[in-house]
Amino acid sequence: MNRRNFLKKSLMTAAVVTTFGGLMIKPKRVHAAWPKKSFDITDLAESIKSVYGHDDLSETKKVKLKVPDIAENGAIVPINVKTDIENVESIMIFVENNPQPLSSGYNLSSKSKGVIGTRIKMGKTSKVIAAVKSNGKIYSASKEVKITIGGCGG
Repeated sequence: MNRRNFLKKSLMTAAVVTTFGGLMIKPKRVHAAWPKKSFDITDLAESIKSVYGHDDLSETKKVKLKVPDIAENGAIVPINVKTDIENVESIMIFVENNPQPLSSGYNLSSKSKGVIGTRIKMGKTSKVIAAVKSNGKIYSASKEVKITIGGCGG
């Protein structure tokens, strides 16, 4: 078998498996990790309560939050969260002055490292809060980010 025939047959097989395999494996229901209402809440304290049942976040140096001091474009603000805390269950990102403070949330498996990197939208200058849940406790870090061009319709 020459290389051309091998590639042609491999691509055909992959296309068939993708087409028909994808049709057979369809989930009946897909659930978000947090209730949709958590993403619709407009008050920071209420948003935190909807996720954790309380709004008591303890600031710690064990959570490292890396965001720019000044973001030129609020539509794409890079954010990185890292922690060495053991047994991280989830990492949540809140933006105090956004229309909906809960920006994103990540459930982590017990074998995962406590690290996430993403981009968020910010409408105006605000405090960004990273909350890490581990062993039933919530640890957090926060930092003020200045926005020069708004990202949420601004």
